Amino acid sequence: MSTSPTSLPSALHNGVVQAEDIKSDESSDQDANQIAISSIGKDEPLVTRRELWSYYLYYNGDNGVGPLGYTQTLFQGLATAAGYDPLAGPGSSCLATTASGQCVVPWGSGTKSVSSVVLIANGISFAIMTAIFTTIGSAADYGTFGRWLLFAVTVICWAAQYACMALTTPNRWVLAMVFYIIGFVSYGATLVFYAALFPRLARNTPHARQLREKYENGEIPLEVYEQEESLEKNRISNVSTVHSNVGYIITLLLNLTLLLPMTNNPKVDNYVLVLVTTYWVVLGIWWFILQEPRPGPSLPEGEHYTTIGWKQIWAALKTYKHLPYTFVYLFSFFLLADGLNTTGTLVSICQNNKFSFSFLQNTYLGLSQAITSTISTLAFWYIQRYWKISTKKMFVVTNVVTILIPLWGMIGIWTEKLGFHNVWEFWAYNIVFGIFQAPYYAFSQTMMAELSPPGFDNMFFGLFGLSNRASSMVGPNVIQAIIDKTGNNWQGFPFLFALCTAASMVIWFGVDVTKGRRDAVKWADEQRSRTR
Repeated sequence: MSTSPTSLPSALHNGVVQAEDIKSDESSDQDANQIAISSIGKDEPLVTRRELWSYYLYYNGDNGVGPLGYTQTLFQGLATAAGYDPLAGPGSSCLATTASGQCVVPWGSGTKSVSSVVLIANGISFAIMTAIFTTIGSAADYGTFGRWLLFAVTVICWAAQYACMALTTPNRWVLAMVFYIIGFVSYGATLVFYAALFPRLARNTPHARQLREKYENGEIPLEVYEQEESLEKNRISNVSTVHSNVGYIITLLLNLTLLLPMTNNPKVDNYVLVLVTTYWVVLGIWWFILQEPRPGPSLPEGEHYTTIGWKQIWAALKTYKHLPYTFVYLFSFFLLADGLNTTGTLVSICQNNKFSFSFLQNTYLGLSQAITSTISTLAFWYIQRYWKISTKKMFVVTNVVTILIPLWGMIGIWTEKLGFHNVWEFWAYNIVFGIFQAPYYAFSQTMMAELSPPGFDNMFFGLFGLSNRASSMVGPNVIQAIIDKTGNNWQGFPFLFALCTAASMVIWFGVDVTKGRRDAVKWADEQRSRTR
C-alpha cells in the first residue's frame, strides 16, 4: 500500500475556494447545474486554545434546560390550569383530586387535549425550523453570514426566554405557547449552526494539521490518517457534549438556589428561567468575541441569501448518486430523529403530568440525567479511543436503547404497573437516557461529519439539521392525532417504536462509513479540480 503524498485527495488540503456548478458525467445531472460551495482554505487560522474553549463554553450555556425543558413545563402547566376535564364538563378543573386525568382547552371551534396542543406546538416549531434551514441555512457557507446567523438565533432565543417573565397566569397559556415555539425554534437553530462549525475546527487543530503533514510526507498510511482524523473529530464532539452536560448540571444546581427557598413564591418558575438564560449569556458571548475569522467566499453575482439556500439543497440532493451512503444515513437519521424527538416529548408530557408540572421535581430528574450523561460521554469516548472502535459501532450501541424506550412505553397501554406510570420509572428513564442518549448525539454528529464532503460543511449539515428537525413535523402530528382519538397518551408509543426500529436497521446494515467518507472526499476534490 502506497503512502505517497500524491495519493492524498486534494480536497483535504487544497487552498482553492470557489463557487461553482456541480457537474456530473450523468446527462441527467448536466441538465440542471446548481451552485455548490467549497469553503476549505489552507490559510485558515489555526484553532487556538482560547477559541476552542469559547466554543465549548457556548455549548456549556446552550444546554437546553430553559427552552427544551422548563419552558415546555411552564407552557403545559398553564394550559392545564386553564383547561377543564371533558368528562366533568366546562367549569371543572383538570387539577382537582376527582379529575379523570383528561384535560382539554378551547381550540378553534372545539376543544383539544393539552397533550395534543403541546405536540402541535412541537410540530409547528419543527416546520418553522425546516423553513429556516432550507431558506438560509446553506447561505452560512458564504462570507461571514454563518457567524452572524448563529449570533442572531442565539439572541432571539435569549429574548424569548427572558420574555417568559410575563407568563404568570393560566389565561396566558396561548402566549406561553408562542414563547415556547420561538424559544424552541431558535434553540434548535443554534444547535444546527453550532454543530456545523465543528468539522472546520477539527480540520484546523494543531493535531489535525500534524496528521495531515505526516500523511503528505508519507509517514503514515491512509487508513491510519483516516482513523486518527476521525478520533480527532470525535474528541471535539465528545468534549463539547461533556461541556453541555456539565452546564446542564451547574444550571440545575443553580436553579435549586431559587427553587428551594422560594417554593411558595408563584413566580419562582419565571425567575428560574431568567437565571438559566443569564448563565447562557455569560458563557455563550465569548464565542462571538474570540472566534477566529474563517469566512467563506463571496455570494455569487446575481444570487441572494434568501434563495441560495434552496439552490444549495438542490445541488446537494443531486449528489446522491455520488454519495449514496451519505444520503442513506440522512434518510435513516430523518426517521430516527423523528422517533427519538417525539418519544422524548411524549415521555416529558407523561412526566409533567406525574409530577404536577413541578420545576423542582424536574430539576432533580434533570440532575440524574445530566450527571449520568457526563459520565457516560467520557466513558464512551475513553472506550472508543482505547480500543479504536469505529464511530458507527459506538452509534449502534446507543441506537439499541433508542428502540427500547418507546418499547417500554408500550407496556403502559395494557397495565399501570409498568410503562411510565410510576415515579421510579421516570427516574430510571432519565438515568438510562443520560447513559446512552448523550453519546448518541455526539456520535450521530460525528457520523455526519465523516460522511460530509470536506469544505461543504454548512450545505450537508444543513441537510443533517433538516433531517433532524423537519422529520419531527411528522411524529408529533401523528401522535397528537392518535392521542386525540384515543384519549390515551400511551397509544402513541407503538408508532414510535416501529419508527425507531426501522431507522436503526437501515443505519446498522445500510451505511458503510469508510466507503462513504472516501466517496465524500473524492466528490469534493472533483468539484474543486474543475476550477484549477
